[in-house]
This record gives sequence, structure tokens and C-alpha cells, in this order.
Amino acid sequence: MTRFDVEPVPVSRIRETNELFRTALHAPVSSDEKWELAARSYQTGRTWGVLDEGEYVGTASSFGALLRVPGGAEVPMAAVSRVAVRADHTRRGILTELMRTQLTDAARRGEPTATLRASETAIYGRFGYGVADRSRSVQVRADRARIGDLGGEGTVRLLRTDQLATAPPEIYAGFGPYRTGMISRPAEWWVPRVEMPLKDGRNLRGAVHTGSAGHRDGYVLYEVKVPDDAGFDGAVLTIHDLHAPEPAVRRRLWRFLLTTDLVGTVEMHTAPVDEPLEWWVGDPRAVRTKGIEDATWLRLTDVPAALAARSYGNAEPVVLEVRDSLLPDNSGCYRVTAEGAARTDADPDLRLSSAALAALYQGDVRVSVLATAGLVEVLDGAALARADVLLGAEETPWCGTYF
Repeated sequence: MTRFDVEPVPVSRIRETNELFRTALHAPVSSDEKWELAARSYQTGRTWGVLDEGEYVGTASSFGALLRVPGGAEVPMAAVSRVAVRADHTRRGILTELMRTQLTDAARRGEPTATLRASETAIYGRFGYGVADRSRSVQVRADRARIGDLGGEGTVRLLRTDQLATAPPEIYAGFGPYRTGMISRPAEWWVPRVEMPLKDGRNLRGAVHTGSAGHRDGYVLYEVKVPDDAGFDGAVLTIHDLHAPEPAVRRRLWRFLLTTDLVGTVEMHTAPVDEPLEWWVGDPRAVRTKGIEDATWLRLTDVPAALAARSYGNAEPVVLEVRDSLLPDNSGCYRVTAEGAARTDADPDLRLSSAALAALYQGDVRVSVLATAGLVEVLDGAALARADVLLGAEETPWCGTYF
């Protein structure tokens, strides 16, 4: 097998890797005009590439962010995106070397976690990623949904088009990651979410909720489309981004959207799995769950640092043996207690892969469930119940940020 070296991509050649990525997704390459915007969505020094005869045949990129973990700490994270191998160079080990280099670099940067959104779900478990949270795709019939008020005061006001690129980022940064699994958003993240759709002429809209004290405490970005020959009764309002720490504010934003004139359906493909829409709308059958899918794929690049960052439930200690073939420095035994976690020489109670540990890290799935699935080897049966308590979380994780 030919050896391919992974190298940092110079700024002058980032566009080549972008074209490689878009081609791999069967998307057209960016025009010069669109590339001016797309170039601003890259963070300098965080794109890797593999060259063959002077051409890029593999690439992986990321941006730096913070991940909120159980207990409320915000941990540095590499948000991985734009991963691709050219069609005529697949199955030669290029992706493995890209992943190894990128994850090693993240650990070197002091980022003990990495996350991505998987285009193909069979790929990333091989590299130590595990599904750490899920999202729900919902459709709500506007004519049957009636959301009442929770009390209190607040107003929803539409944003002008020239405010869409500034108001939502300011509001999101103001309240930051407010639940487990959420991440911070650097300026580069917003470019393809707001500026590029507007440049393409899409019907992007936004609204902001302001509380009684005049503080902006929630917002929504959405788009309305009228399918051909459907008429306005068939108009679909798609929520692209809705955030508010307080449930009452989220409820008011949903009520605003569902009472928009000439809209038949409101849909959201990244809703929290625990959002009580069915209980808000009065008629539970007005809400249709189209699916619950994997969202965050998490990787622990520095297991000791990541385990030390989160909190744990109140139970007797458990010793985990972690096996990490891609980043072998992570392999070893870790004693998890109600006070924290650290390496140990003690005999293990449970044995698992780095991918299984990543799936457990935010508390979205119980240890006993993965044991039943054969993904956790049980060496001491009494340890399972303790591990469920220790590694559990008080809230269901949800990221709510696609990249």
C-alpha cells in the first residue's frame, strides 16, 4: 500500500480541499463569489490534507469550540467537519491517517474532546467516535396546534434581513451553552448558516424574544417554502435554529411560528428529544415525530482530561478499562468515583472501547444498555448498577448545532 502523508494545508490551497469535500458530497464546487464567503468559514491552521502527485486526495478540517459536559463545565473541543477522500483513493488508509493526525493534534492543542456529524454512520466508530446525543425531526400541523401562554411577559419581534447576521450570534453568545451537549459557536460557524443562504437568495427569516426587563433571551431562524401547486395551505415553515434557555421562551417562539399566517406545517429536524411539544399544542396528534436520529458523534482525544472534566453521580467507585487502538496513550484503567475520575492500577470492573466510552460520556445512554448490546464487557456484575449511576446525567444531552 502506498504511504500517504498528512500535512497542514496552507491558506493558499484551502479552496482545493473545499472543492474536494464538495465533490465527495456530490455538490457543485463554489463559484468565485461564493468562495469569498465560504473561505471565511475556515479557521486558520485547522485543515489537514493528503497529496498525491501534487493534488489533494484527502482532507479533514475543524474549528475550535467549547463543549458543555455533565456538571456544567465547558471543555475545549475540536468540531470536525469537511472530511473527504477522493473517490479514486478510498480504502487505502488515507482516512485513518487523517483521523489519527487530526485527533492527535486536538489533544496537543488541549482539546480533550472532538465531535462531528456523520454523513455515513458506519464509518466513525472505527476511529473511536460514539453517538453521544440525538435529535428529533418533527412536523406540527399549524391548523391544529394551539399553544397557550405560560404566564409572565415577553414579546416576539421579527428581525430585518440586515439584522440576521448579527442579532442571533450576539444572543447565542450571551447565554452560551445552557445544557449538556451544547457547544459555543465561533464567528466562522455562522457564515454558512446565515450569510451564504442570504447570498443565495433564500427566504431566511428570523425573530427575537425579549423579556420584560428588555433582555433578548431567545431567537429563531427559519425559512418558508411553498411547494409547487400546493398553495399556501401547503406552505412549510422550517426551523433552522431555535434557542432559548427558558422553556417558557421556547414555547412562545413556537407559538409565534405556529400562528404565522399562510403556513400549513411547521417542522424542525434538530429538535431536542425531550421537548414537550405534544403537551404544549393541546392536540398531541398535531405533532408528528418523523424520526429520532444520531446527532453528536463524540471522541475523547485525551481520556484522562475528559473524564476529569465532568461530574458523576453518587455511587460506589467503578474501575473502567479503556482500549484505544488509534490513540494508545488513552488506553488503561480509570477509577470513577462520585468525586471524579483518574488513572489507576486497580483491576477493572468493566472493559470497553474508546467509542463506547464516548457514547457514555454525556449520559445519553446507560452503561447497562451498552453491556446488553455487547459493547461493554462486564468483569464484575455488581459494577453495572453503580456505573449507571456514576455515568448518568441529570438532563438529556442536546447539541442543537449542526456543522
